[in-house]
Amino acid sequence: MSWTRAFLTALAVCALFGALLVGATGCGSDGAREDDEVRPSPVGRVLKDTDEEGRHYREIDKKSAPEVEVEIQPAVDAGSDGADAGWDVRLTVHDFRFSPAGTRKKAEPGRGYALLRLDDRPLSLLRGTTHHLPADVVPRGTHRVTVRLHADDDTVWAVDGDPVAGTADITVSDPGPTPTSHRTPSPDGPELSAPPTDG
Repeated sequence: MSWTRAFLTALAVCALFGALLVGATGCGSDGAREDDEVRPSPVGRVLKDTDEEGRHYREIDKKSAPEVEVEIQPAVDAGSDGADAGWDVRLTVHDFRFSPAGTRKKAEPGRGYALLRLDDRPLSLLRGTTHHLPADVVPRGTHRVTVRLHADDDTVWAVDGDPVAGTADITVSDPGPTPTSHRTPSPDGPELSAPPTDG
């Protein structure tokens, strides 16, 4: 009889040990997460500071921070003489990838979108490295174009409390005379443009 008692005791110990292992590994439903559940992002630290539209800054260290540079050139419209063709904006990014539209609103390291601002006014959300500014959007004068990088959860990437951004200036002046016109003096005031005459 003693061998059966030892066998039953060993079997009970194995069952108890197995139950403890299953419980310790979290196989129950209490440890599982639903796909819809919001999970905290381990990317940086969200600050109380916000931009002009109320988007919080997401502080990251300088060595892992993305970078953006902005270049703006007058656009040349192949279908016309190039007048009023606007401006081509080109971004160069480092340690950053643009997310496609419809991306889940979650901060991921080095991912997101850019917000183009003209004189501190939000103008365009960018999901790539090129953009065209129509001529009628940029009035006469000198203007500052700023591009800030954002995480997909709409926070602004920041280093030392400052947003990760690139800037460039645009100066729009009056258009010069076109090849089909010339200037003639007016006795009553400034010069006026008039079409050339045959003769």
